[in-house]
Amino acid sequence: MLSVRGIDAYYGTSRVLSDISLELGEGELVCILGRNGVGKSTLLKTIVGLLVPRVGTIELDGKSLLALRPHRIYARGVTYAPQDNQLFPNLSVQANLSLAVRKKSELQERMAHVLDFFPALKEKLRDRAGSLSGGQQKFLTIARALIAKPRIILLDEPSEGIQPSIVHELGETTRAIRDTERCGILLVEQNRKLAHAVATRCYVIDRGTIVAEGLLAQLEDDGTIQRYLSF
Repeated sequence: MLSVRGIDAYYGTSRVLSDISLELGEGELVCILGRNGVGKSTLLKTIVGLLVPRVGTIELDGKSLLALRPHRIYARGVTYAPQDNQLFPNLSVQANLSLAVRKKSELQERMAHVLDFFPALKEKLRDRAGSLSGGQQKFLTIARALIAKPRIILLDEPSEGIQPSIVHELGETTRAIRDTERCGILLVEQNRKLAHAVATRCYVIDRGTIVAEGLLAQLEDDGTIQRYLSF
């Protein structure tokens, strides 16, 4: 469904991504593992059009996304849950979710459906997003990406900065979304435990290039993941 082929991306004159290629199938959850600062988040930003690669292709169902601005890529069904959440802190939880619905005629249906995955948010709909705990804000960020009825969700380090018990709940919720929504999920992570809980296939990225790919268990067994992750 999603195909990335040979992309190079730069910040100014500094090359951040080099010859990156990956694939994500319908209903598949794939993890991208790597240390801080190796280009994982930059890769997701490039896919959603926030950064334009100098070479390479990005296609959804065989059609290029490169000529599209971010809101057009969003309209094609590619949503993004950024690491820093980027919520509207002074708006309510309900307003944050409502703004992300692509078809307003489906607002009530989508709201009810998405909140089934995030029951903790049901009691917080009238609360300001900025008043939520770190874990609740992370769930709201993912719920906002899901309410748009996406074909692909890009999750950028959702476990970052939240406590272990919430990480466990995050894993269960991500599995439930994977199993019921049939949307592809591309998960960027450093948390190996979370990666193992939700994904079977992964790519390992280091210094802006993919250094390994395959089954997560196999890459763990042969020491590849340990070699490229520092924890």
